[in-house]
Amino acid sequence: MKVIKPSYLNDKNLISYLLTPFTIFTMLINFSKNFLIRKKYKIKTICVGNIYIGGTGKTSLSIQINKILKNKFRTVFVKKRYLDQLDETKMLQSHGKLISDENRGISLNKAEVKKFDVAILDDGLQDKKIDYDISIACFNSTYGIGNGYLLPAGPLREKLEILKKYSAIFLVGEKKNTKLSSILKRFNNNIFYSKYVPINIKNLNRKKTYLYFCGIGNPEEFENTLNKYRFKISKKFIFPDHHNYTNEDLEKIKKIASNEQLEIITTEKDYKRLTNSNKKNIKYLKVELEIENYKKFSNFLKEKI
Repeated sequence: MKVIKPSYLNDKNLISYLLTPFTIFTMLINFSKNFLIRKKYKIKTICVGNIYIGGTGKTSLSIQINKILKNKFRTVFVKKRYLDQLDETKMLQSHGKLISDENRGISLNKAEVKKFDVAILDDGLQDKKIDYDISIACFNSTYGIGNGYLLPAGPLREKLEILKKYSAIFLVGEKKNTKLSSILKRFNNNIFYSKYVPINIKNLNRKKTYLYFCGIGNPEEFENTLNKYRFKISKKFIFPDHHNYTNEDLEKIKKIASNEQLEIITTEKDYKRLTNSNKKNIKYLKVELEIENYKKFSNFLKEKI
């Protein structure tokens, strides 16, 4: 069952303290993965993942990496097939070739047969059976490392020490988090920064008042972007990540919007999960990742490839 990320993951509190003993299971799982044999593929592999659960901008960064490399290399996106993540699959397919199987190794084998040069994997840092050429850990600047504990007491899949083994860290968000940067630099000094920039804002009337809804990993980041670009928000509906919207969900939202004379806006990811009939009278904010020091990041990728 999908749930909204519990708030206790962000702070050290009674619940997180009580759950701390259970982090031993996460540590044991991670330790056991050290004994897996890692396969090096002929195709160059770039894994964009995270150690913090929830939205950290992996898909958006994967798309930007593809833009940087596609003119020089035959690139392909690789994403493990999850039925509840078809929104991200559609996003990737709109920007390039995609291979999506239940196993990343199968996808990489197919990519090699099809003579692709570079595979960009959206997620997969915890797949220790693959020896990646480039591994990038993404963090959201607002949430950072949460309370710093491993699952289930906190939001981390792996200890921060694992960052030493990754090629780079990528921070995504409207605000630079200097405290977070200083923490992460203890483990990996190769940090890049970015923020979301709307690219269809001219098509949206910001003089009107809006109701927004979304079902993404970090809904506050969407709200931060709306606020930054001075959208007037009257109401909001937050759903679990990758929520599959029902007709009842949309009927309720549209009824409230109609009664209060509000425009409806959502994210591009959420919009792609709607049926064609439900998309009527709903607008979406299309954003792309703007990378600070783009040239430095581009050179970093090409040097590694």
